[in-house]
Amino acid sequence: MSNYHAPLDDMAFLVDEVLAAGDTLGQLPRFADLGVGPELTAAVLGEGAKFAGDVLAPLRRVGDQQPATCADGAVTISPGYADAMRQLAAGGWFGIAASADHGGQGLPELYGTAACEMWNAADMAFALAPFLSSGAALAIESHGTEAQKAQYLEKLHTGEWTGTMNLTESGAGSDLGVLKTRAEPQGDHYLIRGQKIYITWGDHDATDNIIHLVLAKLPDAPEGSRGISLFIVPKFLLDENGAPGKRNDVYPVSCEHKLGIHGSPTCVMAFGDNEGAVGYLLGEENQGLACMFTMMNEARLKVGLQGLGAAEGAYQKAVAYARERVQGGVAIIQHADVKRMLLTMRSLNEAMRALAYSEAVTMDIARYGPESERTAQQARIDLMIPVIKGWMTEVGQELTSLGVQVHGGMGYVEETGAAQYLRDVRITSIYEGTNGIQAGDLLGRKLVRDGGGAMESVHDAIAATQKELADAGLDVLAAALAEALADHVQSTQNLLALHGDSPESAQGLAFDYMMQTGYLFGGWQLFRGALVAAARMNDGVDNPFYARKVATARYYAQFILPRCRAAAGAIAGAADALVSYREDWL
Repeated sequence: MSNYHAPLDDMAFLVDEVLAAGDTLGQLPRFADLGVGPELTAAVLGEGAKFAGDVLAPLRRVGDQQPATCADGAVTISPGYADAMRQLAAGGWFGIAASADHGGQGLPELYGTAACEMWNAADMAFALAPFLSSGAALAIESHGTEAQKAQYLEKLHTGEWTGTMNLTESGAGSDLGVLKTRAEPQGDHYLIRGQKIYITWGDHDATDNIIHLVLAKLPDAPEGSRGISLFIVPKFLLDENGAPGKRNDVYPVSCEHKLGIHGSPTCVMAFGDNEGAVGYLLGEENQGLACMFTMMNEARLKVGLQGLGAAEGAYQKAVAYARERVQGGVAIIQHADVKRMLLTMRSLNEAMRALAYSEAVTMDIARYGPESERTAQQARIDLMIPVIKGWMTEVGQELTSLGVQVHGGMGYVEETGAAQYLRDVRITSIYEGTNGIQAGDLLGRKLVRDGGGAMESVHDAIAATQKELADAGLDVLAAALAEALADHVQSTQNLLALHGDSPESAQGLAFDYMMQTGYLFGGWQLFRGALVAAARMNDGVDNPFYARKVATARYYAQFILPRCRAAAGAIAGAADALVSYREDWL
């Protein structure tokens, strides 16, 4: 069975040559003393690749076949996971992009993004633990008091403790306004009572403490989502020295039996079944959703990376099998349709990686760049996030399914491990906001709120790349990008006009628009890499790596970008067939 090997050449090419991290990020005051550049990239990605390949990848099948279990109010995690968690913490990976003032490494989000891809490609179920911890830490860093930051951040950033997000209830999925968990004031703290479901890594004994962030309502809270507050609820209450002490009244009731990510304990969590779970207000009363949304951009970027990670792992397994499996006297990698599937996987993986990494840079500049640039960069990342989360997880499902198909009948047999990628990635289009919610957010909030201004800025950047492609003689890429861009400009104008007349009709087209946007943005960033590769070859660099970059982009131009035209055709139809269809006919 093939193992996962991080595509270090592809990753470093993006970080150092296409995105030029040393110039774009290394000059910012936040990162000026870190030596951002090829040497740092090689060191960080190299060590990450060793951990992902040597430690995490062998656990992927272990976690799948020996899932987390819950009994007597405690979770037992999969064999090997606790030791891997300790190694992850010892390597400083939990807080790789977190502030050094609170125990983090202080590196750019770009490096955190690359690490996140590797963890998810190696074992997505395990990777959810550091993902949730960094989200909890970001919320505390953004909204906590100085005392709360001192109590919790360093432990979360160093991986001594982990964190969770507790939002969903049985009657409150995406509609959090109807949640029933209550918080009763008790002097300097609150007593939390209620039950949460689908809590990822809700309980385990791999670390000394778990810091739960819990949404609940105060007794006099306004109705709906305006009345939600956010609370810090530790598994173990802290003693006078800040160490875990008395057990809090929060326990796992059960672990869900899921389609995939079996190694990740997805818990039903009970708060306050006995004396009440002690919680501490994070931020202001009735501002819980605003506090939670602080970490949504980062969280949704990382869910998009789960789509990429699973697809990269599936691709590596599929291409290894295709080189070995003989049919008709030759390895099946020589069969045209198998080659089509593999190249579809490879080109889309490279496009997803290019888009995610480029927007990690945008996120860093929006936070730490010159003041004059931050507003525009924040508008761009806000626009990009629903595309990254939605498009990349949809594509992740397609590519992991292709991975099964390349294996043929053996892909449908669990022993090969090909099907696990498909099962694991299926959740990504559902959690952190379903992809329908992402599409609606892209259209209804990110596009409409500024009349398409942020999107127009991206269109201008794509047009500039298209001109560079034409000037460089990359005519196939230039023509394909020009056509896809023109279609997207038209779709954008159509939807802005339609939304003003019939928001419901426009929302019915939002998913097609999100997918059209993803294929265009992914192709744009992939072609930026082709420009760099072509320039290296024109300079006389004799390296097949660069020729492959151009060839991969050419395949994307001819086989993938035409999908934009199909989405544009649906959008041009104005969705009348959808909105006029009677619900009782469904």
